[in-house]
Amino acid sequence: MIEKKIKLNDAYALKTPEDSIKLYKKWAQTYDSDFALDSSYQSPKKISSFFEKYSKNTDTPILDVGAGTGLVGELLNVKGKKEIIGIDISSEMLDQAKLKDCYASLIEADITRKIPLKNNSIGAVVSAGTFTHGHVGPEAFDELLRITKPGGLFVLSINSKVFIKGGFQEKFLKIKDKISSPLFKEFNAHAKHQKERYNEVRIIASIFRKKK
Repeated sequence: MIEKKIKLNDAYALKTPEDSIKLYKKWAQTYDSDFALDSSYQSPKKISSFFEKYSKNTDTPILDVGAGTGLVGELLNVKGKKEIIGIDISSEMLDQAKLKDCYASLIEADITRKIPLKNNSIGAVVSAGTFTHGHVGPEAFDELLRITKPGGLFVLSINSKVFIKGGFQEKFLKIKDKISSPLFKEFNAHAKHQKERYNEVRIIASIFRKKK
């Protein structure tokens, strides 16, 4: 029997970390071709370019949250000079990221719980595709702030449909004394596509720094 091809709706339907582990275990080997390439997925490219625009040399090491198969890490480390740590809940996705040879280290962990990194040890946090339907909510911001150095840069993609409904807007208000005034830049998650479903996905890039 031919197994049904995994689609965007399957990812958006996730409800628990366990659901994520199961889905991405099946999807890992074909994610880049079946989803990223087929849907003209733009978020990794956009987040990487925002990082390059707003980052300083001191924003290191970089933590790629929800690193998946390494799409962001690959773009950030084109010249092989950056220290990037990838963190993801799926060991199978990280196995694919490892093949790209763009990470200094990889961590299998659930970022909605305590992250196994020291206080003030990370220079920048990037993320594409993790803060979205059925994945990770704004509760993860507290741990990410804990492990980030004072002055550290954040460049996060947040699906526009969960920005208010998922509590992200409210979270930004709660942590306003801990971060710089955020820049919000909206873009399409996918290049113009024949499937209307993809054209509807809008992303809010959220760019800010942890206060010193």
